[in-house]
Amino acid sequence: MPRVKRGTMHTKRRAGIMKRAKGFSWGRKNKIKLAKTAVMKAGQHAYNDRRKKKRTFRRLWQIRLNAALRPLGLSYSKFIHALKIKNVELDRKVLSNIAKNHPEVFTKIVKSIE
Repeated sequence: MPRVKRGTMHTKRRAGIMKRAKGFSWGRKNKIKLAKTAVMKAGQHAYNDRRKKKRTFRRLWQIRLNAALRPLGLSYSKFIHALKIKNVELDRKVLSNIAKNHPEVFTKIVKSIE
């Protein structure tokens, strides 16, 4: 049976890990043992944060809406309740963009649901 040399795959695997660890601090950028765990952990955080991103943006939209509604004499929760009653299909993302970029249109929306 011929001898199988695995040096190229070993080098490729290490190179891939080191490429992903580029920019990490201390030995985690150039020591394979540390880089491997750091890359694994970074991947876990990336996976989790892709899900957290959705929550974070929803919170941002709620804060923007509440900030836009307070001067109009309305709270966020009462506004959302009024939207549900009137069957308005605009979501928080669209409403917060309208409130941020077109306040006069947002004021008309608020007045129409009251």
